[in-house]
Amino acid sequence: MGCGVTKSNQFHKHSKKAVTSIKAAVLIQQWYRQYVARTEMRRRYTWHIFQSIEYSGEQAQIKLYNFLGYLMDNFTPSSNERNLISHIFRENEVCRDTEWERYFSFDNIDVPEIYSGPHLTFPLTVEQAVGLVEAFRNKKQLHSRYVLQLLLETWKLLRMFPNISRISTCQSKEITICGDLHGQLEDLLLIFYKNGMPSMEKPYVFNGDFVDRGRDSIEILLILFAFLLVYPTEVHLNRGNHEDHIINLRYGFTKEVLSKYKMHGKRILKLLQKIFSWLPLATVIDQKVLVLHGGISNTTDLSILARVDRHNYVSALRPPKKRHRSSAGMSIDSDVEEDWTSKLCQRRASLTCPKPLGTRSSFQNRSLQDFSDRIKGSVDDEEIRQRRASIFIENNETQSMPTESVNSDNAEEEWRQILDLLWSDPMSQDGCIPNELRGGGCYWGPDVTEDFLNRHNLQLIIRSHECKQDGYEFCHNRKILTLFSASNYYDVGSNRGAYVKLGPDLVPYLVQYQASSMIRELTVRQSVGRTERSALKVLREQLFSHKSDLICAFKKFDGENTGLVSLNDWASAVESVMRLSLPWRMLRSQLVTCRTSEGMINYHEWFNELAIKGPNTDHIDQSLIETLYRHRSTLETIFRIVDTDNSGFITMEDFRQTWKLLSVYLKMEITDEAISDLAVTIDSNQDGSIDIEEFMEAFRLTDKKSRLERGRSMFMGTAPDLTKLEGDPNI
Repeated sequence: MGCGVTKSNQFHKHSKKAVTSIKAAVLIQQWYRQYVARTEMRRRYTWHIFQSIEYSGEQAQIKLYNFLGYLMDNFTPSSNERNLISHIFRENEVCRDTEWERYFSFDNIDVPEIYSGPHLTFPLTVEQAVGLVEAFRNKKQLHSRYVLQLLLETWKLLRMFPNISRISTCQSKEITICGDLHGQLEDLLLIFYKNGMPSMEKPYVFNGDFVDRGRDSIEILLILFAFLLVYPTEVHLNRGNHEDHIINLRYGFTKEVLSKYKMHGKRILKLLQKIFSWLPLATVIDQKVLVLHGGISNTTDLSILARVDRHNYVSALRPPKKRHRSSAGMSIDSDVEEDWTSKLCQRRASLTCPKPLGTRSSFQNRSLQDFSDRIKGSVDDEEIRQRRASIFIENNETQSMPTESVNSDNAEEEWRQILDLLWSDPMSQDGCIPNELRGGGCYWGPDVTEDFLNRHNLQLIIRSHECKQDGYEFCHNRKILTLFSASNYYDVGSNRGAYVKLGPDLVPYLVQYQASSMIRELTVRQSVGRTERSALKVLREQLFSHKSDLICAFKKFDGENTGLVSLNDWASAVESVMRLSLPWRMLRSQLVTCRTSEGMINYHEWFNELAIKGPNTDHIDQSLIETLYRHRSTLETIFRIVDTDNSGFITMEDFRQTWKLLSVYLKMEITDEAISDLAVTIDSNQDGSIDIEEFMEAFRLTDKKSRLERGRSMFMGTAPDLTKLEGDPNI
């Protein structure tokens, strides 16, 4: 009997231990699930913050460009505003290639004996191309003489290529495709280390967006062009939406070239404009795989793309104007000659438009009506029409040869084809709609993909254009592969890079990597935390830049003007202004510390926490400072447009004109007194000119530590809603 009791007690003890162990395991499992869910939530909203900034910046640049084009069409030729911006609209210049080649000549540039960088001779050899890679790895700079010579040879070669490159795996057995590099040389070097440099046995396709945002864009171009010259049938370069001088003004490439090549930077940039316009538009592998930068639309037709004059589209942001050729084959040197090309036919319709949007067939032809009401008062429409008519007649009378014009219907259709190819993104639902977030191109669905592949007898589209956290992403039943090769794009740890290898079976073999050694030393939690802190820092700056609008939104919930709002009201007000669809209630603890014992938020104290003060700004209208923060990239872009000689300085008068342009663009009043106060503050040495770099730094408008802040501004638009995740019981 006693033995039975003992066994029973032991059984109960074991049972209790087993139950306790199971409970502990369940608790651990629940904790782990909650931890994973929280980490995923943080990762998703961090990504959403970064992507919102990126797309809104592109949209803002397109809107700014269209606005400036509107001014070109509606101000008289002699107006100050028109003179300030006319030089950026000279892209469709008519000139014999031989005359351009003389302009880009490098013969008069001497290489000093103290130069320690690589020396190039032409035709280039494999050893020289490899030596260029090693030189750039060691932070050496190629002399401007060799830069111009290499670029000139590249331009001559590209003019021989078709719009769509057609290549095969039967010779090499394997082709490597790379996505966006965005000036991140470290990623390109890692790809070459892991996969090998281009060769007869190792062909590559680089799918656009070689430049902007990163600090080594020109080095990446020179490496790719060098290998292109050595292996013209093994290295293939597609054009991306950032191979466009208008986009380069905002996102850093223009600034990079001018800072690295102060003597000849302007000529280098002009030659690169030509080169970008001659880059092929797409590549077809084994007649089955299409590689292009952005995407397609429901009207994309490869037969049209194959026969367009791609070099007409120096900027893909608008269709080319009608052109006239003089009998003398007049040389147009945009650095030194008058802007006679701006007198040609009217600029075509813009890309972006205010809501509501129309049908797919009409959305790209909208005019900038949202700007016209600000400009009409200062423009006599009848006078402009008469002046244009007289200019057109005058130009026609001076031509001794028949005019050569671009057929307007064909140009419009061609432009749409190129715009969609460079700017579009896939979406999960069927259909084809305007891409409102970027401001150009479209969103296309699985049905459009299926129809396009069937019409062209293809089986896969490889595109880039979008940063993906894993470096790649399949969609549309694995018939679309997005490939992005710039790792740590938003910040260290934000994403992997990837490239893909295709053999004769055309089954994608993907290789992922992270170029930064720092990320390999971080745990997942540390990596997410680092990226999250960077995103939240930028988010705080954006909240501060919308201070006036936010205070108005808070006061709607604060009827008694106590300066206090509840957490729910705070979240609602912030979302109504920012329109980011972020989980604001969850983010409150990381954005707001000033709460009362009842849990109310003191929004006045909150803005004191957010305030970012620059030196000597107390006497300047705070609304002006707020405008600076919100539109800093747009402002810097206008500065660089106004800086016609690319010196980095603008006169006080140009400074005032810049602010007037900005005020019209933003539909806001900026008084002359406020502009003068700002000018006096910045011109500390009283030399009568404004240093653009010092101006941007004086108000701390750039963040040297964050890759994100190079060329980004303004939150606009709404991305997929993340707020529904707040209700997840695991979070």
